[in-house]
Amino acid sequence: MTPAIDLLKKHGATFQVHAYEHDPKAASYGLEAAEKLGLRPEQVFKTLLAASERHELLVAIVPVGGTLDLKALAHAAKVKKCEMADPVAAQRATGYLLGGISPLGQKKRLRTFIDESAQGFETLFVSAGRRGLEVELAATTLAGLTAADFATIAKG
Repeated sequence: MTPAIDLLKKHGATFQVHAYEHDPKAASYGLEAAEKLGLRPEQVFKTLLAASERHELLVAIVPVGGTLDLKALAHAAKVKKCEMADPVAAQRATGYLLGGISPLGQKKRLRTFIDESAQGFETLFVSAGRRGLEVELAATTLAGLTAADFATIAKG
């Protein structure tokens, strides 16, 4: 089990775990998950961390086929600008390794933003906290458990 799965169970959330054989040489962990699980990339979301000019870490959840629009994230978070967070700081704040960062069950509660495209799916897929492990759940469940806001933060 992972802290993400433990959190879902603790709250009695409806979810399903999907495992696949992770290839350490995969160029993109998110696209690998979509391919190996036979899913559309726009329904699989990656968890990224950005830092504001005040060094506040922000969680951004965007489709694996696209990229994070840092300017749009800054606007949504009401900060001047954002840049991708230092990987060591991201791992320290979340308790997860890169490529397996889940938006759920992180060590620190960080402000979280989910790309609004997630609302177009009955369920979406995010990392369950380990490479090769995804959790399927409703976007509203994810938003509720992470206190996330929906915003247009992805491009491509």
